[in-house]
Amino acid sequence: MIQFDCHAHVYETVTPVDGARYVPASPAPFADWLAHQAAHGLRGGVIVQVSFLGADNSQMCEALSQLDTSRFAGVGVVPLEVDDAELDRLVRSGMRGVRWNLVRGAVVPDLSAHQAQRFFGKLRDNGLHLEVHLEGPRLAPLLPALTDQGVNLVIDHFGLPSEPQPKNDPMIRAVRKLTECSALYFKFAAHYRVPFDVQPHAHELMSLLHANRVVWGSDWPHTQHENSNCYDEVYSISSEWGEIVDRKAVECLYGLRE
Repeated sequence: MIQFDCHAHVYETVTPVDGARYVPASPAPFADWLAHQAAHGLRGGVIVQVSFLGADNSQMCEALSQLDTSRFAGVGVVPLEVDDAELDRLVRSGMRGVRWNLVRGAVVPDLSAHQAQRFFGKLRDNGLHLEVHLEGPRLAPLLPALTDQGVNLVIDHFGLPSEPQPKNDPMIRAVRKLTECSALYFKFAAHYRVPFDVQPHAHELMSLLHANRVVWGSDWPHTQHENSNCYDEVYSISSEWGEIVDRKAVECLYGLRE
């Protein structure tokens, strides 16, 4: 049973960083998000740093300061060279993971480089997970190395599969080939960001992953797809993807409790 919305973007003001690839027309107040949760009987959720704010996590932290952090958490964006003081501040605010938004040709860090290894060490020291948003064909060859860094790994948006048939999909094949995937989690969110029905992929992933390794997210306010989606619809369609029981996953990843 889904108890938490583990992927939403909350921002009271629209103040994009330079070079933002998309800027929404209006804010996404956390009060509106909470109202959607209440309407569906959800217990809490996760604020994920939206791309147009870059590494300025101040709005996420401000929202978390007004919420019960036993039921709400954040996933922020920080540079590889983030210093200990800043990371500590974010963790104290309620950040429980760091997101790499690597879609549309963004440079993937060299996982073996000293800087990346130092970064993974900071994640381990602070009990943080890594959330990766990357197209399936680019993600597939990286999965073995990503799952071998000693941190929990959350794959965003079903892994953005590229093939309608799971048996032909490089991302699904990469998951199937993993010899160890106990640290691998998937976030079932934003099905509309994939140009075909993801139901077969959801079922396949549920069969390949360890138990309690899937969380659900609304992707509210559905940036870039605001006019064709609503909270009620994305919550309803989740029932087609299998029985998602998120209690253990949200406790492990975000420290949240029912």
